[in-house]
Amino acid sequence: MESFLSRSSSVAAKLSFLAVVIVFFISSSSFTSTEAYDALDPEGNITMKWDVMNWTPDGYVAVVTMFNFQKYRHIQSPGWTLGWKWAKKEVIWSMVGAQTTEQGDCSKYKGNIPHCCKKDPTVVDLLPGTPYNQQIANCCKGGVMNSWVQDPGNAASSFQISVGAAGTTNKTVRVPRNFTLLGPGPGYTCGPAKVVKPTKFVTSDTRRTTQAMMTWNITCTYSQFLAQRTPTCCVSLSSFYNETIVGCPTCACGCQNNKTEAGACLDPDTPHLASVVSPPTKKGTILPPLVQCTRHMCPIRVHWHVKQNYKEYWRVKITITNFNYRLNYSQWNMVAQHPNLDNITQIFSFNYKSLTPYAGLNDTAMLWGVKFYNDFLSEAGPLGNVQSEILFRKDQSTFTFEKGWAFPRRIYFNGDNCVMPPPDTYPFLPNGGFRSEFSVFAAVLLPVIVFFFFSVM
Repeated sequence: MESFLSRSSSVAAKLSFLAVVIVFFISSSSFTSTEAYDALDPEGNITMKWDVMNWTPDGYVAVVTMFNFQKYRHIQSPGWTLGWKWAKKEVIWSMVGAQTTEQGDCSKYKGNIPHCCKKDPTVVDLLPGTPYNQQIANCCKGGVMNSWVQDPGNAASSFQISVGAAGTTNKTVRVPRNFTLLGPGPGYTCGPAKVVKPTKFVTSDTRRTTQAMMTWNITCTYSQFLAQRTPTCCVSLSSFYNETIVGCPTCACGCQNNKTEAGACLDPDTPHLASVVSPPTKKGTILPPLVQCTRHMCPIRVHWHVKQNYKEYWRVKITITNFNYRLNYSQWNMVAQHPNLDNITQIFSFNYKSLTPYAGLNDTAMLWGVKFYNDFLSEAGPLGNVQSEILFRKDQSTFTFEKGWAFPRRIYFNGDNCVMPPPDTYPFLPNGGFRSEFSVFAAVLLPVIVFFFFSVM
């Protein structure tokens, strides 16, 4: 009897462990990895340079410049929001090219009232059309900063700030701390301010060089996981050699089934669609996101279609579709990773730039729209898509249509990694022979089950 109970306990323990293994594999296959480190832009960041230009009786005047050193991630409307915490009891006497969102309690000042007396000010850019006497270079774009590759001339933003109740020498000034950056939502993490060598400035005639009294830098990096818990785009696939259209994975960007909650989806056949998308609201009210009801529930879908095959070339058609009823994308961009991107013969109606995140590796390209033609991706509807075709030259040593080689390894839209379909669902060649229907998950799990049940017997 004891032997039987002991054997039963052993079997139960093994079955329990097997259940844990199964749950682990299921959970591992259900979540998408969204790491802070961007493998395609390993050195991308936003760097803020704080240059003290001159001293005042009770503080200093500084020019703050933000540089977007990210290759393909930009800050779109409504723009950036910058915050920090003063080290002492500093106040902001005045600003040019930006403003704080709140003045704070300045009741102890009489006559000349500071612009802001808050311990932790929040600063935003001024809008286009600001009077010239309130502007400086690189300001007043509504907080919009383009990516470094797409538009380097508009990848910076600046403002001037006059600080009082602060130190008046390099030894008495204390750098601000706890910097925060919204671009426009969460996702950025800023490091501490670091004092560096003063910035040098060369006059327009290049005959004289001046320098700042003091300079410190702040570096902010982006994490897609911090920006949003669910992905924002997905990828679908098709080809001329297979009738199968592989759609985006189900619930790739989350399942939003409750249509009464904020952020729910909307069926495109809904009566009076326009009034539902843009209901009457008070001025300044921000409406929640509203996407079209789809199987994947993603605001953006990128479709990669292998279109044609020639003797020395092959052609791909790319279509980007917007399913968001309340958001359009200006200055959008897409990044693709594929081994044949090192040999593009021609691209139609898109701009193209090769990216080399690592020396000797040229398999990544950035695509974006042609200005005034298709650089604006409209909200969901008949005009909510852009498309182009790419003609590749074959490298006979590597080219093949087998095992999904013709499809991208990775797709980004506006800097966010898109959800790809599982590799075992890619369209396959009709003459490719037997195609196993087992997924990678089943292939790993089956030996585990067999091992444990045989060990129990």
